[in-house]
Amino acid sequence: MTQNAFAEAPMLFDLDEAPEAPLPSGRLPSYIKDHRKRLRERFMEGGAAAMPDYELLELVLFRSIPRQDVKPLARLLLDTFGDFNRVLTAPVERLQEVKGVGDAVITDLKVLEASAHRMARARVMQRQVISSWDALLDYCHTTMAHRETEQFRVFFLDRKNVLIADEEQARGTVDHVPVYPREVAKRALELNASALILVHNHPSGDPTPSQSDVDMTNQIQSACVALGLTLHDHLIIGKSTELSFRAEGYL
Repeated sequence: MTQNAFAEAPMLFDLDEAPEAPLPSGRLPSYIKDHRKRLRERFMEGGAAAMPDYELLELVLFRSIPRQDVKPLARLLLDTFGDFNRVLTAPVERLQEVKGVGDAVITDLKVLEASAHRMARARVMQRQVISSWDALLDYCHTTMAHRETEQFRVFFLDRKNVLIADEEQARGTVDHVPVYPREVAKRALELNASALILVHNHPSGDPTPSQSDVDMTNQIQSACVALGLTLHDHLIIGKSTELSFRAEGYL
C-alpha cells in the first residue's frame, strides 16, 4: 500500500457527517493536517501493529471525511461497537445510528470488510482442506466471529477434499438460525460434491453447542449417509475460538 492510498480525493457521496471545520480558504487547519501526516508516516513505517485501533480507524476515516478532525468519531465508533473488527462488521442500520456517520463512512468501512473477507476466502477456495485447515479457520473467524446474528454456511468438497463451493445457507437471530437438512444435502448433489463441512457462529462468543445444534447436525449426518456423502465436521465459531464436532466426539 502506498501513501497515495489515503489521498484526500473528491468524495463520491454528499457528506452528511458532522459539520466540517475548514479554514475560510477551504484548507485543513495546520494541526489537523500535521496530525494526519504523522499518522500516515507511522503507518507506513511500522504498519498496523504500531497503531492502536482508534488511530487505524482514523486513517480509514481520513478519506471519508477529508476536512475534519476524525479522532472523536473514531473513538465514538469504538466505544459503540467495542473494537476495530466489530466496527467493520457492524450492520449498516447500527452504523447509521451513530452521530457523524453517513454514506461515505459506511461505504468505506464496508469496502474494508469485504476486502478482508475476499482475501481470507482466496486462501481456501479450490484448495485441499486438509492442507489449508488453519486458513479455513481463519476465514471462518474473519467472516463470522463478529456477527451480531447467527449465520449458517456450508463448505462443499470434491472427492479429493478440495473446497469447490462456500455458500451461506441461512441467517437467523442472535441465538437461532433455521437450517433444513434436506436442502443442504440436495445442494451438495447439485454441486456434485462428495463431502461437506458445516459452519455457524454463536454471537454470544461461546462456541458450546446447544441441543438444537446437535440435533440439526445429526439430521444432516443422516441425510448425508443416505446419499453417500461425507460430513467431515461441524464448526461453531465463537469470538476468539471455535469448536469442532469431530474433535469433541459429536461426530
